[in-house]
Amino acid sequence: MADYKDPENTLVLETTKGVVVIECMPDAAPNHVARIKELAREGFYDGIVFHRVIDGFMAQTGDPTGTGMGGSGKKLKAEFNDVDHVRGVCSMARAQDPDSGDSQFFICFDDAGFLNRQYTAWGKVLDGMENVDQIKRGEPVQDPDSIISMKVAADL
Repeated sequence: MADYKDPENTLVLETTKGVVVIECMPDAAPNHVARIKELAREGFYDGIVFHRVIDGFMAQTGDPTGTGMGGSGKKLKAEFNDVDHVRGVCSMARAQDPDSGDSQFFICFDDAGFLNRQYTAWGKVLDGMENVDQIKRGEPVQDPDSIISMKVAADL
């Protein structure tokens, strides 16, 4: 296992484009981080595609149906915080209701400050952003890239 500063709050995603390591921010979004780790430990994210990928904006994943309409079935209360939506930040996707975040999340390709304090930022890519950059674009994506496995580093 690589030497992670906080293995319990580090996610290792094996994707079709390579490994992506995400540092979770439990201080900023404790309930979202706990739920994402719980889902990762259940294998929920394994095999899920990046269904919405917009160049210069973000790559979205976490929907078991691959349509953007699905989730784990457990809505989370928003935890808006002061983390800026900059390159590499991971944040929860949601519907219009602020408390509709579930399992879908996105990784910012570039600064997206217009999302600040309106979406729950919960992590940041530590390593592998060059792999995120390679994820196939589209809305919806044809023959999309996927998360092969997503694990909590402490479990590796």
